[in-house]
Amino acid sequence: MKKISEQQVLEALKQCMDPEIPLSVVDLGLIYGIDVDEENNIKIRMTMTTPGCPLHNTLVRDVKRALNRVEGIKDVSVEIVWDPPWTPERMSPEAREKVFGARSASMHTAPPPNSTSTGYGARSLRFTIDLEKSKPLKQGEFIRQEDGSLVLVNDAGQGFMVNEALLEFWNMCDGSKSINEIIDEFSLKLRLPRIELEGQVVNLVQQMLEARLLKV
Repeated sequence: MKKISEQQVLEALKQCMDPEIPLSVVDLGLIYGIDVDEENNIKIRMTMTTPGCPLHNTLVRDVKRALNRVEGIKDVSVEIVWDPPWTPERMSPEAREKVFGARSASMHTAPPPNSTSTGYGARSLRFTIDLEKSKPLKQGEFIRQEDGSLVLVNDAGQGFMVNEALLEFWNMCDGSKSINEIIDEFSLKLRLPRIELEGQVVNLVQQMLEARLLKV
C-alpha cells in the first residue's frame, strides 16, 4: 500500500474554501496539523478565523469530501482547535498580498453614517461599507462539477470552490436587497442573532467583491 503524503493532503485541501473568505483553508493558515497513519487514515487538526463561525460544520464536511476524493485515503477525521488562535499572520504570503496588498492606502477612512468597519483580527486593515445603501449584485457563473463540487467562476475565468451556504449567499445578492436586508434574511435562515452575523456577512461581501463575484 502506497502511503499518502502530507503534500497530497495539502493539495486536496487547497480546493476547500473558507465559508467567510474565498481563499483555501491552506492559504488562510487554518490547517494546524496533518497525521497520516499506516492505513492511510487521515486526521486533520484545523481552526476557524472566528470562534463563533456558524458555518464551521459546513467547512468540516467540505474538508472531508475533498480528502475522500483522493485515491487511497481510507478514513478522514477533523478536529477543530482554537490554540493558538488564528491571526492573519498565518496566511500564506500570496493570500496576504491578495487580501491586504493593494488596499492598504485606501482603507483607513472614517466610516460614513449607516456603515460599519470590519476586518481580519486585531491587526487587520479596515474598510467601510454602507450597509443600508449598498445592494450587492452577483457576477460570474455557477458550475456544479462532475464530482459534486460547487464552483463560482468570475468574469476573468478564475474559479472559487464554495459550499452550499456560500452559494446560497451569492444567489441572495441579486441587486434588490441592501446588505442590512441580506443580514436579516441570513439571520432568520440560520436562526442566529443578527449581531453574530453582521461582521461575517460584511467580510464575505468584501471578499466576494475582491474576487469579482459581486459588484455594488
